[in-house]
Amino acid sequence: MKEKSKIIFGNPMTGRTYQKALKSKKKYAKKFGDDSNRDYPVVLEKNPHIGDLLGVYDVRLGEDGTKGNGTFDTEKGIIVGNIRMGFGHYRISMAIASAAKSMGYIPYWMDLNSYKHTTCTKVISAQNDLYSLGSRLSGKSKLFNHFVWEPMNYEGFRKLSYNATDQKNAELMAPVYKNVPHEIPVVATHVWPAQAAVHADMKYVVNAVPDNWPMALHFAEGSLHTVQTHYAYQGYRILNGMQGKDVLKPMPEEDICYTGHYIDHELVSNIETDCALRRKRKETGKPMRFLLTIGGAGAQKEIFSEIIRYLLPEIKAQKAALYVNVGDYRNVWEELQKEIPDMRELSKEHFNRWEETKKFAENALEGEVTGIHGFWHENIFEAVYCTNLLMRSCDVLVTKPSELAFYPVPKLFIKRVGGHEQWGAIHSAELGDGTLECRDIPHTLQMIELFLSEKSMLLQMCDCIEKNKKNGVYDGAYKVVELAFDLRKKKK
Repeated sequence: MKEKSKIIFGNPMTGRTYQKALKSKKKYAKKFGDDSNRDYPVVLEKNPHIGDLLGVYDVRLGEDGTKGNGTFDTEKGIIVGNIRMGFGHYRISMAIASAAKSMGYIPYWMDLNSYKHTTCTKVISAQNDLYSLGSRLSGKSKLFNHFVWEPMNYEGFRKLSYNATDQKNAELMAPVYKNVPHEIPVVATHVWPAQAAVHADMKYVVNAVPDNWPMALHFAEGSLHTVQTHYAYQGYRILNGMQGKDVLKPMPEEDICYTGHYIDHELVSNIETDCALRRKRKETGKPMRFLLTIGGAGAQKEIFSEIIRYLLPEIKAQKAALYVNVGDYRNVWEELQKEIPDMRELSKEHFNRWEETKKFAENALEGEVTGIHGFWHENIFEAVYCTNLLMRSCDVLVTKPSELAFYPVPKLFIKRVGGHEQWGAIHSAELGDGTLECRDIPHTLQMIELFLSEKSMLLQMCDCIEKNKKNGVYDGAYKVVELAFDLRKKKK
């Protein structure tokens, strides 16, 4: 197994940093075991939720000693490595899978947080639980957010020393790739599946880096790093600020590539059609459709509550309509209805009925929509992809500036969760397809009023989205897939 914690892109770590990394791995190995000598068989199954939509096959791992049926297509197959951490990394994975399918490839879905009998998943789950707790606390405590969460997300994860520890922990994750053919390209949409693939000696690994704030957290040395913005490219290339004010050795040119935004084929290919329908609805005075997407156990629910209260008179007057996707958190919908009783008479629930949700999204493209439509799906794939389906027929997506900041739909950004997310809003505002980050409720409601009362906000964003498409801004998912197969061509 290659040592990745002592030297990072030619920059040596201190002895103290390396010892800390060793201690972290030892702690997890003691707690969860080290299954490096285990032999988990691979089982392939068509994903029952997005298999037909995106061509996805799940890569499942059996217990050591059982039989598998892992017959991969080694010519057309591509591994999409991910973890569930919130919804963002799943959504980026879906974009990669969608692009791969449209290009004639077969996406194999590896969620490293789903193999509960493995050390890999136990280590990831333990870290994910800590991150989720921090995210929830940041929404409840301004002091915790200011003194702990923002600095950790903004500067803590930025440091090279953080990557050294992550790389050492990832050695415990490598065994899940043991029975995956090593010649199949891997696209990882979180750094841990990329690091694990490199440690497992997978030959062709692409690390699809999210966000727009360069952090050493996202390094998987030995893979090809792709980024969605030119700002991120420069920051990663020089390891900007990753060791205080030190000028570091840069990342080699061949290890990083700008691609543009990671977006689903279904969304990119329909940009002109969807923008034309938005313009038509605005010009003819149809209800303006707002899509609220609430993930992460209902983070920022209080902001969404105020938005709904503000929009209720407009919804009753049929000047606005509302989609509310609470993902797989039904309790969030129930809490919203308890807080805002007037929602009930205007709401229609689309709960855990995937075919109905798909039909609603299809009919809404050119059909009439009024009132409030609530969406909840118990299954994570449906919970995440529901937003993608609704995105095409909405006029404005209301979201924090996370991975959705890069999507080709007019966007209203509410307050971020973590300092790194603010750079997604800045990038979107500069591209013209989203608003500034509205950091409090009054400014959020002001922006909603502008969307409702004026044409310019929406129409300008639609113009920019079409212009961005012509410039290839939204072609990142296609390029990532192309690069993954190019790696194989070059190294053969």
